[in-house]
Amino acid sequence: MRLKLLTLALALAALPLTGRSEDLLDAYREARANDPVLSQSDATRLSVSEGVPQARALLLPQVNGSVSLNQSSGSGPQSTFNPASGQYDGPLFDSGHIRTRSVSASVSQSVFDLSKWANLSSAKSQASSQDATYQAALQALYVRVTTAYFGVLTSADQLTFAKANEEALRQAYEQADQRFKVGLSAITDVYQAKSEYEQAKAQTIQAESTLNDSKEALTQITGKPTDDLKKLREDLPMDPPSPADPSVWVQQALKNNPTIAAQQFNVDAAEHSINSARAGHLPTITASVSRGKSDSWAENRNGAAVAAAAADAGNGTGANGRWGTTVGVTLNVPIFSGGLTQSQVRQSIYNRDSAQDALETQRRQVTRDTLNFYRTSVAGIAQVEAAKAGVDSGQKALEATRAGFDVGTQTMLNVLTAIQTLTQAQSTYSQSRHNFVLNKLQLKQTAGTVDMKDIEEINTLLQ
Repeated sequence: MRLKLLTLALALAALPLTGRSEDLLDAYREARANDPVLSQSDATRLSVSEGVPQARALLLPQVNGSVSLNQSSGSGPQSTFNPASGQYDGPLFDSGHIRTRSVSASVSQSVFDLSKWANLSSAKSQASSQDATYQAALQALYVRVTTAYFGVLTSADQLTFAKANEEALRQAYEQADQRFKVGLSAITDVYQAKSEYEQAKAQTIQAESTLNDSKEALTQITGKPTDDLKKLREDLPMDPPSPADPSVWVQQALKNNPTIAAQQFNVDAAEHSINSARAGHLPTITASVSRGKSDSWAENRNGAAVAAAAADAGNGTGANGRWGTTVGVTLNVPIFSGGLTQSQVRQSIYNRDSAQDALETQRRQVTRDTLNFYRTSVAGIAQVEAAKAGVDSGQKALEATRAGFDVGTQTMLNVLTAIQTLTQAQSTYSQSRHNFVLNKLQLKQTAGTVDMKDIEEINTLLQ
């Protein structure tokens, strides 16, 4: 009994440990938490949004307080000796210093300044542009993760096909060598088979390298090592894009694509910048209230402190410890700035024109991409079906060629060609299936409608 249990335990230990395969949702969750590209876009969005309260702050009251203590050195008031009285007239200090202490607080408020209002509007448009850019980065993450995920699946399939091709060519080489040894084939068959077999080994090594790089591409997004991934199931639904009208997709893209929205907000910000530059020709009005006091005293060289003659009481400035209040309104009228304002206006107009051109470029690019992904999605259905038929035909052709070679009606070159044709057909079939899924997802991205539901739907196609 113990021997049977030991045998069973050894058998179980020899079995490979099958862990849970990662699916597309797992990869997306990891990417959502760790992708540095999305984090950078979010940080940029938050940074630009701070421009709104900064621009608004210039329109709100500005409160300032100050305390200062100054000392001026030099000869102070001089005393004069009076021979008649035998005494010094005036303050008995010289070569001392004067100290002044001032305390003040002020409040200023912009009453009329159109440039500040225009800058606030421009800051809001810039913040909205970055919000749209961040939404574009979120949608792009769906596509980047899915593309990297299927890139690993495609590379894994290519490695599988490369190994199968290598094994088939190895068997063909051994068969050709055996037939040559017994005198049933020429030495040229052996050379041909060996040549193809060596090339197949090199292709397998290249496929392994490509797979490793594909895994690193996914790791670059998720921040975690890539393990086993769930593959696309065989019964892939071949549904065409809905609605089946490319013009409708273009209309949705021009309306909802976040990159177009970001460029439109950039144009709005440039328009507000023109208004801000033109406001440089207009007067500004600022109201202010200040209150403060100032104390002054002098010290002679003996350290005696007396009231300084410069501290004139009653001058309305709050000297000698008395508080004074100043209320005023300032009108600033720009007259000539050496052509600076005109140049700033022209520069703002050029920036606006550049933003409009960038918007038009983006609109045309989105239109092109939408039509391209729609057409490739529709054509992808026929491509997958044709590739599948190519695999079936290639398999049958290889079997028939091998049978013909056994009876002497086919050459070894025909067998090698049939093996390579089947491998190429399998590779094309795998790529066409993965591209079909990606093209439909990219179509929704250009239309600005891709969301988490699309990732969940693709995830249901995995097994």
